[in-house]
Amino acid sequence: MRAWVKALGLSAVLALAGCGQADKPQTLTIYNWSDYMDPALLADFTKETGIKVEYSTFDSNEILETKVLQGHTGYDIVTPSNHNVPRYITARAIAPLDKARLPNAKNLWPEVMAHMAPFDPGAKYAVPYMWGTIGVGYNVEAVAKRLPGVNIDSWAVVFDPANLAKLKDCGVYYLDASEDMYAVALNYLGKDPNSKTLADYQAATDLMVKARPYVRKFHSSEYIEALANGDICVAVGYSGDILQAKDRAEEAKNGVKLDYVIPKEGSQVWFDVFTIPIDAPNPDAAYKFLDFMLRPEVIAKASNFTQYANANAAATKLVDAEVRDNPNVYPTPEVFKRLFVTKDKDQALMREVTRMWTRVQTGQ
Repeated sequence: MRAWVKALGLSAVLALAGCGQADKPQTLTIYNWSDYMDPALLADFTKETGIKVEYSTFDSNEILETKVLQGHTGYDIVTPSNHNVPRYITARAIAPLDKARLPNAKNLWPEVMAHMAPFDPGAKYAVPYMWGTIGVGYNVEAVAKRLPGVNIDSWAVVFDPANLAKLKDCGVYYLDASEDMYAVALNYLGKDPNSKTLADYQAATDLMVKARPYVRKFHSSEYIEALANGDICVAVGYSGDILQAKDRAEEAKNGVKLDYVIPKEGSQVWFDVFTIPIDAPNPDAAYKFLDFMLRPEVIAKASNFTQYANANAAATKLVDAEVRDNPNVYPTPEVFKRLFVTKDKDQALMREVTRMWTRVQTGQ
């Protein structure tokens, strides 16, 4: 999901001075999405516990899943998106949580947690980190110039070749995330975004193949800088990413005005969650970190940094007003009715979808 003031060098080891265990300091290893964590929070955790943090990043669920399902990742915490979690559970790649070691889980938001039930019943394996939507980020002036009179409120902006042809010169990016892209394409076509029918995926493939000549690149993080710098004018992306791109452009005072829309046809609401690999080298440190992140004041700071909503009810009032009052971060009840959660799919179907996605990316 997945989705921030990226490029902060968080792949570097954050080995900050702590107290205790000077002879053999503990280390916590985290594998998370690119630029998805405020480094100040990691510093605070180290200062409080004396546990050093080694933080590595990835840019797609596919990269993460390959590592996790192979086992022996060497990580204590990994952060998949919701639709991947059932496969991790089935493969026994992640450990069930000992809730007694997470007293701050009492702060979780019941209404939001209900949306996690389809992929993690009883919240037995995952602790939510951030949640958001997939939508369209765009350069207001550049798009208005090329699509005069067109309301930027529909997936047609990024799926209709007639629109895309007019946007090609200023640049369009798609996510390099097959499950996310197929979900919104299926929904746009009026089909079940969790369809188990191969013909539906073929229809979505045909839709995206027709759009392919006008798509400059498939990537799940580079569109942030590209939008902020004015290098592209449209991207299918994650809500917080695009809002951070908007902030970057405003801070740079480069004249780039960005906006984000959840298309009227509806879209995916996703969750990125913390999980503990079954062979985590330091599960004790993992539990300490998870409970640390479940503190309202801590997760509120994380939301302010990422510009994503969190699932901690007690934290909402602590989140900056510009974030919590933004309907693109915390959708209104009316918009929320149009959102859906993606669910696990049969592996045989996913193999076919993976082959189709290759066709989309190559345009062949």
